Amino acid sequence: MLRSLYTAATGMDAQQLKMDVISNNLANASTTGFKAARAEFEDLLADTIRGSGAPGTNGGAPTPLQVGLGVQAGSTSRMFGQGTLTTTQNPTDLAIQGSGFFQVQLATGELAYTRAGNFTLDATGRLVTQNGQLVQPGITIPQNASNLTVKSDGTVSVTVGSSTTPTQVGQIQIFNFTNPTGLSDIGNNLYTETGASGTAQQIRATDPGAPTIAQGQLEGSNVSAVEQMVEMIACQHAYELNSKVIQSADQMLGRLTSIK
Repeated sequence: MLRSLYTAATGMDAQQLKMDVISNNLANASTTGFKAARAEFEDLLADTIRGSGAPGTNGGAPTPLQVGLGVQAGSTSRMFGQGTLTTTQNPTDLAIQGSGFFQVQLATGELAYTRAGNFTLDATGRLVTQNGQLVQPGITIPQNASNLTVKSDGTVSVTVGSSTTPTQVGQIQIFNFTNPTGLSDIGNNLYTETGASGTAQQIRATDPGAPTIAQGQLEGSNVSAVEQMVEMIACQHAYELNSKVIQSADQMLGRLTSIK
């Protein structure tokens, strides 16, 4: 009976974690470039009371006698599906159409990656994120420049002074990973590579199926509010059922201890 109490408790703990993930998804439903997460679970090692092949009255037992000991959190995986693009007409707003990430440099010098292309210019004309991280490779827009244009391959051009001929000032690069779900989320729409994600690999515009960059657009969150609400209701019901198991097991233990 104590086994059932422990098992149901692990179920409640798992559903609480799932609810935490769902709440974070819903909270970021309007966050630029946000990617929904999903809680993954795995069962705990079963308690083997009798193994298969154990001696029995008519030969070895054909099947084992095992009782599961509950559930535990395995991981949380990101779903990097494309979010909806919204037109903003802001020339420094960029969206990736396809897989991949923009590369930025943190204050520590470490490289990070993001899908959020709501960039801006700092006081010196450098292209930076909303939190001031430099877009890599560095791109600086001259003070007297106009007509900022970003082509689908990432080429950045401006018109300087009274000139009518566009001048190329840099190229925005897109990077991807062998296993994007292995990236570490460090907040502020940023990810860093890990041993599980593999190293960043630059995607060239000439590569087959290469992503493109859309200027004047932003990629919204890929969170589906309807799907998350359905998951939340199912999670709540599972939590309640596990709590009822604990109540029932407690009542059975109470009945057992009252026997004289």
